[in-house]
Amino acid sequence: MTDLLFREDAYLAEAIATIIAADEAGMVLDRTIFYPRGGGQPGDRGSMTLADGGVLQIEDTVYGPDRSAVLHQIGGALPAVGSIVTLALDWPLRLSRMKIHTALHLLSVVVPYPVSGGAIGDGDGRLDFDLPEASLDRDEIAARLNAMIEQDAVVSDRWISDEELIANPGLVKTMSVKPPMGSGRVRLVEIAGLDLQPCGGTHVRRTGEIGKVMVTGIEKKGRQNRRVRIALG
Repeated sequence: MTDLLFREDAYLAEAIATIIAADEAGMVLDRTIFYPRGGGQPGDRGSMTLADGGVLQIEDTVYGPDRSAVLHQIGGALPAVGSIVTLALDWPLRLSRMKIHTALHLLSVVVPYPVSGGAIGDGDGRLDFDLPEASLDRDEIAARLNAMIEQDAVVSDRWISDEELIANPGLVKTMSVKPPMGSGRVRLVEIAGLDLQPCGGTHVRRTGEIGKVMVTGIEKKGRQNRRVRIALG
């Protein structure tokens, strides 16, 4: 099992870890700061420094088959199991994704319809909304979104039981990505006074860190599907 350090501190950009398994699928570490791909958020990239000073580039990070381990994928020869390594995130990339992910939570408040899909890019992102024929005004959405960001609201997380989530189905906004259940608890991300929903991703500590956001497009993707794209200003 990999200890997910980013769950406790999404701003932890370096850490020391031990390789506990390695094969063609990737390396498993006892602990990691790298977010594994999932929930619309890409896997982190960065580097791994070996004891001899050699540096390996981590090209992607994914969950293992049972989601208890995180696989760190590199291009090249694998270091030996038992090696102690120093991990370093591509921090500018991670931070831009944290900003966009948090902004997408706010977008789901501004456009209050079920979310049928979404993706987080490197400084941009999108949400797909399940709504009938409706006129979405790009300028209005941008104005309301940036007004929320400027509140500099605190972003925090806490855990509830599977049973508590089942008893409160309104917390789940996404139709296509269901919160992971089965471990006995589910992580909630709260933006104080604005939003509360299950999420396993990484976020900024306050909405003011996001900065200005632009609505770059609104697309019709089907009879009842509207895609709203945003980007960091």
